[in-house]
Amino acid sequence: MQPLKLVALDTEDLAILSAQLQDAVMRLADVAYQPKAQRFAIVLNRFDWPTALAADEKAAKANERRRAAVRFEHVRKVLRQGIDQGNPDDVLALLAIVFDPAAEPPAGTITLIFAGGRAIRLEVDYIEAELRDLGAAWTAGMRPDHGENSGPSGDPTPKAK
Repeated sequence: MQPLKLVALDTEDLAILSAQLQDAVMRLADVAYQPKAQRFAIVLNRFDWPTALAADEKAAKANERRRAAVRFEHVRKVLRQGIDQGNPDDVLALLAIVFDPAAEPPAGTITLIFAGGRAIRLEVDYIEAELRDLGAAWTAGMRPDHGENSGPSGDPTPKAK
């Protein structure tokens, strides 16, 4: 599969980024906020859901991860919930990315929701984000499991059929 490169400029685009990044894992040391440039960036290991869902579950390539970078532009403020910045080796598992518009759109808050009730909130002037794979995929030890019909949903609460 070709390396992924996606740009998000609205809520629909952001939902696609969220689905592609569901179950990505990252270390806190791989998070950077540049206030003067109004940029927030993370490097993470994303689970390659399209490959996993297209392949036979028993196939060796069914479960892959890829190193990827995500950047958000026009970020005025970063707020953290349940995250200890003093522990750079802490690992976070991303569940979803959501946008809440402000009273005066297109401004709003982009929230990165992590397992364990943790979150990072980005106050933005408007949505501008990019996801870019940084290298080749590698075989993951296991597929993230959200129960029956597991897969990316854009919703941190998987729904059974």
